[in-house]
Formats: sequence, C-alpha cells, structure tokens
Amino acid sequence: MKSAYQILRRPVITEKGLAVKETQSTLVFEVAPQATKTEIKQAVQTIFKVKVDSVRTANYLGKERRRGRFTGYRPDWKKAYVRLKSGEKMPEYAENL
Repeated sequence: MKSAYQILRRPVITEKGLAVKETQSTLVFEVAPQATKTEIKQAVQTIFKVKVDSVRTANYLGKERRRGRFTGYRPDWKKAYVRLKSGEKMPEYAENL
C-alpha cells in the first residue's frame, strides 16, 4: 500500500478550490491516478487528523501541448474533492495568498 503522501500529491489552490473550501467545507487535492476513494479518505484523515464525510473524484485527460513544430501531451491527472464532516476544523494550507 502507498503512503499517504504518495496518494495526495498537492492541494489545488485556485479560486474555485478556495471558494468550495470556505463555503462547503471541502478540500481539493491532486491525487495519484491509481488512488481509490477509500485510500484518499484514509490519507486525508491521517495527514490532517480530521474526519472525512465523502470523497468525489474527477479524471482529467492531458491537453495537447505544442512547442513550435513539436507536439506532445501533458500528463493525465486526477482531482479529488474531500468533504469534511460537520464540526471539523478546516486545515489551513493556503495562508500566503
């Protein structure tokens, strides 16, 4: 089994990600593409010491990228929306914005 830090790659710090964090007590992460919802739930609970209510995931295909006449693709990635149970304290990972 992978460690929690291999499953959660980084938080997604965008306007939408921060808005959903404040209004719906939901954290947004980029996760490993092979990670399941139960692995994501356990990883968030062990790293942040909070109780997780639900996990939603979305797979994104890599976009085509061009550099002059050379083409390639960005890597595919997976995003996870992790909703915390009511009454849980929201962890702060984006304070310097």
